[in-house]
Amino acid sequence: MDYAILTGFVLVTGVVLAVVAQWKGWRPSLLTVLAVGVAFRVLIMTTSAMDTWQPVDFVESFKPAGEAILNREDPVLGSEGGWHFLPTIPYVYGLLLWLGIPWEIGGRLVTVVADIALIPLVGKLAGGSTASLRAFQYACNPLAILVASVHGQVEPVALVFGVAAFVVARGPGDPDRPGLTTDVERVVRRSLAHRGLAGAVRHAVGPGGVVRRTLAPRDDREVLRRALFAGLLMGLALCAKSWPIWLIPGMLLLLPTVRARVVAFAATGIAPVFFLVTLPVFAGTSLDQIPEVIRVIQDIRPIVGEWGYSAIWVGGDWTLHQGLTTFGTRLIYLTLLATAFVWRRADPVDLTTAMLLAFMVVTPRLGAQYLMWFMPFLVARPTRFAWPAIIGVSLWAGYGYLYMTQFDTNTWWYLHSIWAQVSVVLLPVLALAMPWWRRISPASAEGDRAPRPTPAPASV
Repeated sequence: MDYAILTGFVLVTGVVLAVVAQWKGWRPSLLTVLAVGVAFRVLIMTTSAMDTWQPVDFVESFKPAGEAILNREDPVLGSEGGWHFLPTIPYVYGLLLWLGIPWEIGGRLVTVVADIALIPLVGKLAGGSTASLRAFQYACNPLAILVASVHGQVEPVALVFGVAAFVVARGPGDPDRPGLTTDVERVVRRSLAHRGLAGAVRHAVGPGGVVRRTLAPRDDREVLRRALFAGLLMGLALCAKSWPIWLIPGMLLLLPTVRARVVAFAATGIAPVFFLVTLPVFAGTSLDQIPEVIRVIQDIRPIVGEWGYSAIWVGGDWTLHQGLTTFGTRLIYLTLLATAFVWRRADPVDLTTAMLLAFMVVTPRLGAQYLMWFMPFLVARPTRFAWPAIIGVSLWAGYGYLYMTQFDTNTWWYLHSIWAQVSVVLLPVLALAMPWWRRISPASAEGDRAPRPTPAPASV
């Protein structure tokens, strides 16, 4: 990288500003926040576009996907599997290439615009008196600048729709919301105790049961409208990449009723299905190619050795290791289920932060851009160890982007083995950054303290 010193200076400046803003309690205007965020991102995007070093996947995977759209070819097959997601973003790539914008700018323009849009959304997600401070801290976030402006990775696109879905689902009012309340657990236990298992099932799903009463039409049009829009936005996040599936539980819990959650869950599938079935119309994919496209999208190559325990196991080398991948995938599912249970009564934003950080701790495969997943949520609702985690992952990613790219291939591989294995130091920091002291939201705790109505005595 030719502009590593300038880029590093900007990133350090961003960290200093974010920390000082926290210390001084700054509350800058939205115009100031956006000006800082745009200046940082456009400057680094410009120098990265002029740089003689370009990220491999940015050139060899993302660009061919956009060119495939121009050539009326399927972007997944046309890029030889380099792009293995739905064609939504390649459509934008193709448009920018058709307009004659140089790829080095156009390819990054997509992610930079998305990341700029994320800045006010992080403030909205934070809510309350600290909204402008959190938006400013995200505007200065070094990892976001690296991923959006240097790498051109599409994480900001997935996140802008995912965070927007959270904001829409939560709607107006107090930013603190309960998770799964103990009322549900209490009703289930009481029903089992008084009716037995068969009676409890009939009470839940039988005629006039809890499920039917819950889903019955009522005057909640505004809530259902929010649910519909939130689901559509989350579907667009899934069109960018597949990982936003981990955001869905938090989004659903932000909605106040089961009926609204059903609407949002159904709406989440609309955009992905639309972009899949319209491949023959917009991308030139033949009908007999669609099964192959689906197979490539679903296929996850068992590459390990970049991060955490898998890097220690294989000595920091990229390796195809099916055994480690299978073990890691099962560990991810078990860990996320356990995390969802422990944080089930937390604010849904905290639940999401906990799940994403837990994923980073136990995953066997990771690119530096994955560390963006939790960033908007952790910045919006920081924990005690939030900034050690943010600075730690930014230093680790910055070493890879700025320092390792200064060397020839052999030296790069040598440095990579050390860099990947050192990542294990970050795992306890990320675990500590989870919202351990917010496992029960204030709203849930208040509900527990509220007096329960005393049932009237039975008439004789």
